[in-house]
Amino acid sequence: MHESLNEADKRYQPSRFEQRGRVTRLLWSMAGTIALALGIIGIAIPILPTTPFLLLAAACYLRGSSRMYDWLVGNRWFGRYLLDYMEGRGIPMRTKVLTLVILWFAIGFSAVFITTNLVLRIMLLAIAAGVTIHLARIKTRCHESEKSLI
Repeated sequence: MHESLNEADKRYQPSRFEQRGRVTRLLWSMAGTIALALGIIGIAIPILPTTPFLLLAAACYLRGSSRMYDWLVGNRWFGRYLLDYMEGRGIPMRTKVLTLVILWFAIGFSAVFITTNLVLRIMLLAIAAGVTIHLARIKTRCHESEKSLI
């Protein structure tokens, strides 16, 4: 009638599925951290796309760590940007213009002064054109003060 100590211990041991779940969550969290790091690097290096890496980090954290996901979407630098993008509210015009100015300056500088390879120059300009088209197609969000004027 009484369970042996070994049977009781087995009952409280995590199953293989639970252990695999922990490992899987850890891997998702690690992938999210790598994506976040690449997104942060992408802020300074226009060739790395910041937005896709931040969205990937959010998706990975959503599967791996609700605490990290909440931190990311609540972050004072990335949170509002990510939520607006994910919910289709758009990007403020000021952010679009600033992004394009920095992008074209950095890529133009690289194409003119850093590389002499024609193929690489064409690739850099194609990347800048692609990012410009992508940003232009994203909805432009009005600020609250602008909404009251409409």
